[in-house]
Amino acid sequence: MKSLIGGTILTDERISRQFPFVVMLAMFGLALIMNRNWSEKTIRQIGDMQKELEALRAEHATISAKLMDESRPSEVAKRVEAEGLGLQEPLRPPKKLKVETDD
Repeated sequence: MKSLIGGTILTDERISRQFPFVVMLAMFGLALIMNRNWSEKTIRQIGDMQKELEALRAEHATISAKLMDESRPSEVAKRVEAEGLGLQEPLRPPKKLKVETDD
């Protein structure tokens, strides 16, 4: 006990031979701690990204539904009339034009 408190245990041949092994174990321990912290940080980031992705998907669905409602021909006609643009829906269907070439 006296050698442990006095520090003479560190100069003992058996202890000093094990010093490189103890340093290697300490390095492995530090690497393990760093890897665990990095993994936990990455998992938290993945969780945050998944929450953000769900929010963006919900926003996309809402905007898509609103666009579908506003782009119906009846809604477009109502908005054109409300704005007073003077546009009218065609009464006849469009015709296909044929272009003849001289080849």
